[in-house]
Amino acid sequence: MVSEGATLIGVNDTDERSETRYFELLRSRSAVERLEMAVRLSSSVRELCEMGVRNASPTLSERDVRARVAERVYGSAVANRLFPGADLANR
Repeated sequence: MVSEGATLIGVNDTDERSETRYFELLRSRSAVERLEMAVRLSSSVRELCEMGVRNASPTLSERDVRARVAERVYGSAVANRLFPGADLANR
């Protein structure tokens, strides 16, 4: 059970019974199942991020799209190290 007053990402619009049940169901999954869920969620977030970059800048090269996704996910320092010279200027 989540400690009283604790919230996920600072917002809690879920009633206590539903939240308790959610965490019970999550805990009933094996470690592998929870890891698979996390990987799928991470992949979905990355895909949404990539779509947002492409929508905002449809003429970017594939490399620059990847660089901007890296910037959004890991920050400018990492993106610049992974993709030196990439177009990160226009977000």
